[in-house]
Amino acid sequence: MSQYDDKFFSIRNTTRMALCIALICVSAYIAVPVPFMAPLTMQTFVMCLTALVLTPAQTAVVLIGYTALGAVGLPVFAGGVGGLGIIFSPRGGFFIGFLAAYTLMSLLKGDSPSFRRYAAVGVLVSVPVTYIFATLWLTVLFGDKFAGIAAAFGALAQFVPGDMIKAVAAAGVGVSLNRRLRYMA
Repeated sequence: MSQYDDKFFSIRNTTRMALCIALICVSAYIAVPVPFMAPLTMQTFVMCLTALVLTPAQTAVVLIGYTALGAVGLPVFAGGVGGLGIIFSPRGGFFIGFLAAYTLMSLLKGDSPSFRRYAAVGVLVSVPVTYIFATLWLTVLFGDKFAGIAAAFGALAQFVPGDMIKAVAAAGVGVSLNRRLRYMA
């Protein structure tokens, strides 16, 4: 029985989703501060894992749940902050990007664990989609102050290599997790 055969809100699936939300929240506190930008955290690593072990719909529920926890003020975002002010700040594009990128990653991961496919989808889908939304958000938010999309992406480009490395690392862990989860089903 695969993870797609279970009912969406079975005890097993609900537990997996809740665990993924909790891990994303905790990963916000594993951070390296960067001046004038959001800190580098392990969130993208955990979000990649979430996309690799859950269905696309479950991944979307997890990311919406995580964002909702932060929106109501719980300090679950990078840097231990929360609130609508963070969602509508320069970081806001990442929240939209995370939902689109990791749901799409989960959709494209395939049915059987494969490091190559997981790494490719992580690096070629989740990272670019996340940064497309973040770049567009900054461009809309700051308009002429950024002098266009290229300048907005330039402000975010420093984070791309780290997110690519985390996507590849998550692919390795994701393959192992999915193989183990199959035996537990």
